[in-house]
Order: sequence, then structure tokens, then C-alpha cells
Amino acid sequence: MKITRQIVVVDTADLTAESTFWAGLLGGTVQTDADWHTVYVGEEPRLGFQLAPNHVPPDWPNGTQQQIHLDLYVDDLAAAHDHAMSLGARLLKPADDTESAEGFQVYADPAGHPFCLCWG
Repeated sequence: MKITRQIVVVDTADLTAESTFWAGLLGGTVQTDADWHTVYVGEEPRLGFQLAPNHVPPDWPNGTQQQIHLDLYVDDLAAAHDHAMSLGARLLKPADDTESAEGFQVYADPAGHPFCLCWG
């Protein structure tokens, strides 16, 4: 068996808000269909978004369990933080020490899915 394409799919009640957020964060573009959006980075499909009108956002860390999360490794945490926040992210857990050799901060995208900006 040969896998010809791999894509992570995220459920959301608001396709436009979710796909626009991730396209902006990853520097990509959005291809839309009625109940599905795909984020392309360059020529490659990277993320899919499926319309789920009854989607319940996870309440990390103490509420509804997260369904999936992405770790994005960045070379400039401050710039990545500012960019994510300008697109509608919410900071859920700041790093204990942003000057350490490695670490992460936890955010939520517009639909409430947790993701991490990591370094090191």
C-alpha cells in the first residue's frame, strides 16, 4: 500500500473562520466547497476542515477533552505569538520561561482547538 496524500481534518461549526485562521497562520490559501475547506501551503494540501454544525469546542485543560492538537515549531516565539493572536487565537497557557532553550505555549484557534507554538 502506498499513501498518496496525508491531511489532518478538523471539525468546525464555522468553516470560514477556522480555515482562514489556519491559512493565515501557515501562510497558505483556502480552497472552499459547501461543507469542506482545504488549506494549501504552496501546492500541498495541509489541513482539511469539515463542517460540523454541532461541534463542541474542547475546554482545555479541565473540561471537554481535546480531540487533536498541532505542535508548530517556530524560530521567533514573540513574532509567532503576535501573528497567531492577530488572527484570532487565544492564549490558554503561557510558557513558564520563554527564554529557555526549549518550550511551548498553548493556544486555541477560533473553534477552540488547542495548538502549541513550540521552540527548541
